[in-house]
Amino acid sequence: MKLRTKLLGALVAGLLLAALAVQRLNHLDESAPRSTPFQSSPALIERGAYLARAGNCMGCHTARGGAEYAGGRAIPTPFGSVFTSNLTPDAETGLGRWSADEFWAALHNGRGRDGRLLTPAFPYDNYALVTRKDADALFAYLQSLPAVAQPRREHELRFPYNTQAALAVWRALYFRPAVFQPDAQRTAEWNRGAYLSQGLGHCNACHASRNSLGATGGLNDFSGGMLDALGWYAPSLHDAAEGSVASWSAPALQQWLRSGRNDQASALGPMSEVIRGSTQHLSDADLAAMAVYLQTLPQHSKPAAVPERRAEFKLREQGTQLYADHCASCHGEQGRGVAGIYPALAGNRALLMANPANLLRIIQRGGFAPSTVGNPRPFGMPPFAGVLSDTELAAVASYVRTAWGNQPQGAPDVRPLDVLQSKDQRVD
Repeated sequence: MKLRTKLLGALVAGLLLAALAVQRLNHLDESAPRSTPFQSSPALIERGAYLARAGNCMGCHTARGGAEYAGGRAIPTPFGSVFTSNLTPDAETGLGRWSADEFWAALHNGRGRDGRLLTPAFPYDNYALVTRKDADALFAYLQSLPAVAQPRREHELRFPYNTQAALAVWRALYFRPAVFQPDAQRTAEWNRGAYLSQGLGHCNACHASRNSLGATGGLNDFSGGMLDALGWYAPSLHDAAEGSVASWSAPALQQWLRSGRNDQASALGPMSEVIRGSTQHLSDADLAAMAVYLQTLPQHSKPAAVPERRAEFKLREQGTQLYADHCASCHGEQGRGVAGIYPALAGNRALLMANPANLLRIIQRGGFAPSTVGNPRPFGMPPFAGVLSDTELAAVASYVRTAWGNQPQGAPDVRPLDVLQSKDQRVD
């Protein structure tokens, strides 16, 4: 009996200590309210407009067909859907009654005006790096927008992910707010690129791998991962076989970030949206800084995947004729494409990654580069989901992954089951 009492006491004490630790870790790096009132200015608003572009704030905080920055867009996650908030200065449903201090707390500490913890689908682990000066500029710009009355739709998260307790534990494990600190061993240009890419640009919100609780490996983790709810794979920026840009020239990378295409690649899917709404609007100096940072990311390849499936030669044979009928007129019989118009498929690493999700997504639903100032009328690829059966889609994918000397990572062939599973992904 005494032993049981002691064990129970130890358990209660342990739980209390854990609760205190969680509570403490959820109040790190919090700032006292400023003594001087916030003052906006035309210059601050202009600066904030630029920073909002850098963060692509409008991209997430605008529902399809809705008013700009009024929120309501669904952000799908493995735990349910999160709906973005209204950033316009409407007094009832937006930021109209917020102070600059409260906006800073949301950006830096992930905490709402009422003190509640925000879901990390709003990537405050990245935004915590943003300086107070830049946060004030963003706030000034958002307060200058036309007010739109649009209540925030309640999140549709499953239990227990919809609870404040679960958020508090997650933050205690994975969130440490801190403003960006320049690396004294690096140049000012590299530090500017790191600040933009890690912070407002939140590049690794897509390009990092995530654990079962949705946490990344840190701000320098660009090892790639599946965006399950969208059906796209964000390639690793550390791996030359996936999305590394270390071997590109600096002008080529800047051109891609500016226009959505260069001689090496075109941007499709979620990255197309980022370029259209964000990076094409950045200054030459900031694009150059981002290029410097991204090209110095550590390079390492993923372990080679050993194919566990038998080769599907019949699928490839079927794909040969389907490619000739539907694809060769643009991409060429030898998969060489047309420079500046239709991408080459021979040696194209987007086709050869172990995860064929992007290839299937493009064949099924089409591929569309962003319309930018530098490339206002991009060539697009039509969708074939309504033209080809699942087996035929798998056959074309298997053929282009293995033709012309292509050597894909992992299993070379795509099965009809893979096509069927990819159709379950959300279209947004």
